[in-house]
Amino acid sequence: MSKKLEKNGLWESSRMMLPQHREALLNRQRDTPSDTASQPKREDIELMRDYILLPVMYTLVTKKIHEVEVSSETLKALYAKTAQILATTIYKDLSKVKQQMLEKEIRIINEEKHDSTMHLHYTYRNYEDSFIITKEYMRMAISKRLARYTDSLISKLSNL
Repeated sequence: MSKKLEKNGLWESSRMMLPQHREALLNRQRDTPSDTASQPKREDIELMRDYILLPVMYTLVTKKIHEVEVSSETLKALYAKTAQILATTIYKDLSKVKQQMLEKEIRIINEEKHDSTMHLHYTYRNYEDSFIITKEYMRMAISKRLARYTDSLISKLSNL
């Protein structure tokens, strides 16, 4: 009787389970995350942010391509082709972000657009939450990100 009360008595009282099975079950329970949903990490939030920002950036760049093509700029062919390379790079990054979101089981459920904010509802595995992105933040983040894309493109061109 005292053996049943040691620790929680679950394993000691069960004579039907082999020690190998008990050990395998304990290892499996230790290796798998608990049923409680964990919050997303910083990189997961950044992934969701990129999922929102990259399509906006792609739209901006493609609109500029069309504006340049119909303009009377002397170097419009150069500007348009450079912007097209930029748009292709952004599109590839967006595809990668979507793939990573699928792998990490992250989904944007709902986007509510207001005057100066965007309210996003998401699920991360079993965890549900929301966050807000302001338009000022979006402008700043897009500006910085476009600058990085441009710097990357210029460095690639200068290495040729």
